[in-house]
Amino acid sequence: MAITALPRARKGVFHAVAAARRYPVLPIAVLLLVLVLPGIFADQVAPHDPIYGSLPNRLIPPVWEDGGSWVRPLGTDNVGRDLLSRIIHGARVSLSVALASIALGGAVGISLGLISGYFGGNIDHLIMRTVDIKLAFPSILLALVLATVLRPGFFSVVLIISLVLWTSYARMVRGETLRVRAMDYVARARVVGASNLRIIIRHVLPNTANSIIVLATLEVGQVILFEASLSFLGIGIPPPSPSWGLMVAAGRVLVMSAWWVSFFPGLAILLTVLSMNLFGDWLRDKLDPRMRNI
Repeated sequence: MAITALPRARKGVFHAVAAARRYPVLPIAVLLLVLVLPGIFADQVAPHDPIYGSLPNRLIPPVWEDGGSWVRPLGTDNVGRDLLSRIIHGARVSLSVALASIALGGAVGISLGLISGYFGGNIDHLIMRTVDIKLAFPSILLALVLATVLRPGFFSVVLIISLVLWTSYARMVRGETLRVRAMDYVARARVVGASNLRIIIRHVLPNTANSIIVLATLEVGQVILFEASLSFLGIGIPPPSPSWGLMVAAGRVLVMSAWWVSFFPGLAILLTVLSMNLFGDWLRDKLDPRMRNI
């Protein structure tokens, strides 16, 4: 019985590994546990207030270190704020910034990409040269310039990231629009008298949707990383808001004495960005017919 059970156990393991490769179970689980669910239910899940601390409780180590406690399992920062609560509320900040930035920047980039690719001519040259000019500036330098003009805050960060983000959508959608515009069904729609707006909305845009979804998915991790970089430099979400990048910046002077202050928010950024990229790669393989046989 034991001998016959061994091949069955191995077969079960092989099936589990194949299923894990077919479906991104681990990245989705990490995203749900680190980003989505904490971001939605932060007020109910967080054990302590993320903003107000207690100086007598400053720099308490994690629970497995000497002096740690299950009351604050990941320890506290330099002003006594619970790190777990701040990371949970920081997930809400990161998720909100990512969704708002991708919605705004994506809307601008998709619209300009459709116009550029469909009409061509001088409009195409004007939009694409604007894209080239923007790409000539380093993103972080452009963000620093904009941050000196705008007042620090959530909406300023969303606007800055959107102005950095829209060009990738414009270039990708323009390329897809050039491909779709040459299709026979677009020519037939022109023959029957369909307007340009109707052709763009009914025929061109739906056939670029898969590429847009994949790009937006991949951009989530990049937006979270960019927002954390802005907050780390002091031009993003202003304190005392629980931003992951701001938490890493606050702990950089305490690395030798209180490593956990910057380590855990940095770990949250790492897991979220890596999982989002893995999920985006899987989604690209599923939605792009050219990638299915690779």
